[in-house]
This record gives sequence, structure tokens and C-alpha cells, in this order.
Amino acid sequence: MTSPTGLRAIPTDDRAWLVAALQDALSGGAPVLPVPPGTDDAVVRELHDAPLPAGTALVVRTSGSSGIPKAVALSAAALIASADATHEAFGGPGQWLVALPTHLISGIQMLVRSARSGIDPVFVDGSFDPAALLAAAETMTAERRYVSLVPVQLTRLLDRAAEDPAAAETLRRFDAVLVGGQAVSLALRQRCHELGVTLKRSYGMTETAGGCVYDGVEIGDTRVRIRAGEVQLAGATLALGYIGDPELTAAAFVTDTGRDGRETRWYRTGDAGELLGGMLTVTGRIDRVLISGGINVSLDEVERVVRELTGWDGAVALAAPHPEWGERVTLVAPILPPGAQERLAFDEVREAVRASLGVAAVPEWVTETETIPRLAGGKPDLAALGEWIARVRDSFRETRRAAGEEHA
Repeated sequence: MTSPTGLRAIPTDDRAWLVAALQDALSGGAPVLPVPPGTDDAVVRELHDAPLPAGTALVVRTSGSSGIPKAVALSAAALIASADATHEAFGGPGQWLVALPTHLISGIQMLVRSARSGIDPVFVDGSFDPAALLAAAETMTAERRYVSLVPVQLTRLLDRAAEDPAAAETLRRFDAVLVGGQAVSLALRQRCHELGVTLKRSYGMTETAGGCVYDGVEIGDTRVRIRAGEVQLAGATLALGYIGDPELTAAAFVTDTGRDGRETRWYRTGDAGELLGGMLTVTGRIDRVLISGGINVSLDEVERVVRELTGWDGAVALAAPHPEWGERVTLVAPILPPGAQERLAFDEVREAVRASLGVAAVPEWVTETETIPRLAGGKPDLAALGEWIARVRDSFRETRRAAGEEHA
């Protein structure tokens, strides 16, 4: 489907068409909109008819964990700058193993890097399965080999590698295992180090054409600054803006004039962070802060502490109303599989958080669930989790009322 603006909506399950169209877009051809299975036709029609910023090569529809959809316009120059910066940081181009959705920037960038290098990627089809990924890795033929993952995928691969020396050797064969989308815990980094896996931590987003900071250091011509605690990024990889939302574009992309009179365009990430010794540390989302007893508490910081504790690496922190404190932290944790190491007691988790972050950050409740709902890119679906935990709490409250333990 081609729009009046030239936008071509291409199903991601037609891989050959998507790759060819993306290569054409990078060379100045018609812009591309990757469309995953199950996408609402109305969404495609809306973007099909929307005016595009001049120079658009790719439109990526992204929905963060808050569930607010955005359509980001990226130029060929930004995509190419990102791909070239990655290969420069890694010591040269190589063959990519594609195990992430190709309608998201993390998956698309592997196709862009492959187009730049002329080396065909290898694809892993279907839902994520460690055995399938490792089998696909064995079919790679290039001397240099790369893969991009999210933390939950890496965790499952490391679990397999811990039991299977051949799996560990396959992981070690990658010149870089690029992991982004979420913070990579210290425990996960330690496991990679112990197994000899070459982990590269990526920070970036669709608005920066993918990762632009690796292991805390900028790649390419990326620049980082902190303003009022917020991480802001500049460089050749910045997006053109949001389609159909000039107000959001103006709020997220700001231009400053330096002392030399030169203008620099910055992207306001909405992430909290700090620069220590020239290295970026992202501490969480600015909007992931609750106020408990008048004290600001970062839910991301709570997760960082909790996930380092035995059996709690998959926990998610949410805000819940509290009659005395206003808001308190509640945890959602996946039920551990049979044979897994026993989880540290919740009381000990509370003490660990208290010691690290103070009394206001101490989790008040924990709820276990079979699975943590996740977005296509691997991040926990915070909107879905919030709705679910609210229903659970309402049900619990009704049960107590029925038993006469609580009044309406």
C-alpha cells in the first residue's frame, strides 16, 4: 500500500519485500512503514494519509510501556549514521542475527546495518526460544558476528548456557551481544563476564534511530547532557519528529544556541540520569516517580535494588494508593519455575530497599503472577500490569468487605 505522500506500508512477515523497500528508502526512495501482523487497519490508514516531514525514509510506530502510541519519522541519514557508528564502535561490520521484531527500531537497525555492510543477516522466526536462536547462530558464516537482544532474552540464553557448554561456546562466538530496551542488572552483567560473553549495553530509542550510547559512552557524533536531571541527546541520529503531532515534536526536540552562535538540536528523553567521569548512568524514567509521605521515590531505583536480590530479577515496581502515605510501592513478581533457586523472603527485600533507598521506598505489598505481560520490544507492559494489579486489589478489598473486615 502506497500513500499520497509515497509512504509504503509493508507487512513485516514479507521479509524480502521489507528488506528491499528499506534498502530503496536508504537510497532516497519511498519511505517505509513496517507493519506487524495484527495491526489495526485504521492505524495504517491514518499514517497512510498523514503528511510526512521532508526527508522521511522510515516511519516507526512505537508504544512505550505507558501505552501512548507515537509515530516517529526518521531520515535515511539518521539511520545510516546510527548503523555506521555501531560498526565503528564494534571494530567493523559483521553478520547480524535478527531475533527482535522488525517493526521496532531495534530490529530494523539490524537490517540497516546489514544493508550498509552488504552481509545478509540470519533470522530467528517465531516466539523467542533459546534453542532456536542458538541453532540459527550456528548457521552464521561471517567472521564477525553480532546479535541484539533484550534482557529477558539474554537471561534465558544464559540459563541454558549455564547447563550446556556448547550453548555457552556459541554465545562466546559473538563478537558483541548488544542488549538494550531496559537496564541490564549488575547480576546479569556478572553472569556474562563469568561465561565470557561479550556484552555491550545499549542506550537509545526510536527517536535516536536506536542505540547511541554503548556502555555509558556516546558513539558516532552523539552528545549527552543532563538538564534538570533529565538525559538529553544530540547528534546525527535524531529523528525528524512525530507524525501528526507538532506539539509533541516541539516539546521533545529543542534547539539551543551555544556560546559560539551555533544551534544544536537536542532530544529530551524523559529519562533521569547523571554523568560521572564522562560516562552516562540512567537511573530511570522521570515519570516513574511516586510521592510517598511527601518523599519522591523512583520506581526504577526500587526495581534496580530488588532485581539484584535472589529470585527477584523479574520483579516490576508499581505505585499503589495508600490511605496514610498517599502512595506506596507494590511489587509484581513472576512465579518461579520448578527447580528454581528459592526466592529471598519479602521481609528481607523490604529491609534491603530500606537500607538502600530509605523508608519511603519500602514495598508495601507483593503479588505473584504466572507471567509478566510484555510489549513487543521486551519491556514490561506497565499499563497492563497497572490495570491488572488494580483489579486484584479491588477484588481483595471486596473480599474483605464481604467478610466484614473492611468498610466501604
